[in-house]
Order: sequence, then structure tokens, then C-alpha cells
Amino acid sequence: MEILDATEAFGSLSQETRLSVLRLLVKAGNTGIPAGEIAVALKVKANTLSANLAVLSRARLIRSQRQGRVIRYFADMDGIGALVGYLMEDCCGGRPELCRPFVAEMVKEIACAC
Repeated sequence: MEILDATEAFGSLSQETRLSVLRLLVKAGNTGIPAGEIAVALKVKANTLSANLAVLSRARLIRSQRQGRVIRYFADMDGIGALVGYLMEDCCGGRPELCRPFVAEMVKEIACAC
């Protein structure tokens, strides 16, 4: 991940609704959540949610899949993992072996059975 990608990802999370959407989708795992259900769960208007979903999609933190007339959203675990990896890239003063146990545990959590 490049710095501009990381900046976009963090920027997308700097707004309450978008952060709530991402947390909700991470919790949902493989099943994802239809857009309408996200709107109801977070008490957000459909047009406001749509704009926020677009921001998170551009940041590669969520992905969508059309299922007939419904669009289902999922946390993009690869994108989230890339962001965490970017943060940890130069950890421990250039001695990544010191951070490997922590990073391995995080990756394990991110790559859960979702």
C-alpha cells in the first residue's frame, strides 16, 4: 500500500457513519449486509448511506455484490489487512522480528473464518 492509499483509507474512516458501517460489516463476516439493512441498523437515510458506502469502496475497505435488486456489502479484509500492514511495515525501529508475534496475531484475527 502506498501513502496516498493509506491516507484515503484513514480519511474514509474519519467520519462516524463510515466507521460504524465498517465495524458493522466486519462483524457480519462472510454474509455481508444488504444496503437497506445497514441503513436501518445505523438509522441513516439511504442517500446518505450510499455516499458513505461509495467513499469506503473507493478506499478499498468494503466491497459489494449485486444479488438481484439488492446490493450486499462486505468488509474487504484484503484492504483492511493492507492498511494494517502499512502501519506495521517499519515497526519496532526497523526490527520487524520484534513485532512478528503481534502482527501474526492481528493477521490471524483479520483473516478469521469470515
